[in-house]
Amino acid sequence: MKKIMNNSGSANGKGDWECVVELDDKRNLVSGSMETLAAAIRHGADLRFKSAFHHNEHIDPKSTNPELIEEVMDWRVTYLLDNRWVAACCPLRQPVILLGNGFGPDPSLSLFMYNQDGRQAVARLFLKAEIALGEIGPSPLDVNDHSGGPKSHQFDSWDKNTNAPSNNFVWDFDSFRWYVRDDWKEVYAHAADGTPTAGSIDSLAEEFRRGREVKVGITGLCADLAGDDNATVPHEVFVHCGACYYYTVQKIFSAGSQPVVRVKPQIPLRYQSRGWDYGWLYMRTDGLVTRRIVNPYTLRFNDAVGQYAIRWFVR
Repeated sequence: MKKIMNNSGSANGKGDWECVVELDDKRNLVSGSMETLAAAIRHGADLRFKSAFHHNEHIDPKSTNPELIEEVMDWRVTYLLDNRWVAACCPLRQPVILLGNGFGPDPSLSLFMYNQDGRQAVARLFLKAEIALGEIGPSPLDVNDHSGGPKSHQFDSWDKNTNAPSNNFVWDFDSFRWYVRDDWKEVYAHAADGTPTAGSIDSLAEEFRRGREVKVGITGLCADLAGDDNATVPHEVFVHCGACYYYTVQKIFSAGSQPVVRVKPQIPLRYQSRGWDYGWLYMRTDGLVTRRIVNPYTLRFNDAVGQYAIRWFVR
């Protein structure tokens, strides 16, 4: 069993947020490196994205207000694909009307997803009482999505009249900046059968007793979404934990996750029909993971159990 070599925090040594990649409006690299971004996510780092756009370009094309708007998004679910490619999902965002009366007209989750190179996607999980039962599959492109205009480039559209429409696109923001907070410490890792591979369960338990936050990196969590596709991309999914538990005699640690957006593993990461879902995880250090997943088209829940290799981080 190997000893874990921990990073000592972010590059500035203070656990602050640091911009590690900046792209211009054409998504050309301005500063930083994708390798640095991937290394931070591999360490379990938290991720944020800063962009800038104009009100009359992105929010309301009919407006005469050219005001620049800056936005920072928090990504609570991160992916490391093929040990080199970073993507991330927003699992808790409700759509809002900027400078309007608050939220959008229909309760839903706007499950935005961005790739490291600025390619973007969004899936809507509607939470209305009446389920939309449209046809599942490719949909005509909608030029009005994301306000249209020369800065909007939609690649495809899926499941438009269902309860879970999605599309993949690029919006040419004035700038793209990836920020990381790289101060998590890996203290334990095990194989899918629970065999320890690094660190110790005692270290995890001790940090847990000190009130530390807990985060996990789960290998292969979304492989089942590939279906019959044998070219599944190796991947690790990182998510924060909520309530954690430790059986002190059996020495089994377990935790419930915050919400997770699971996406079919591919590079770049993208939404497509039946290629994503949403739910919660219950993870144990014997490798057992229970997935409570909601079908986005029907809002019906299903539980499934599997064995996964997991890395456990604390902060």
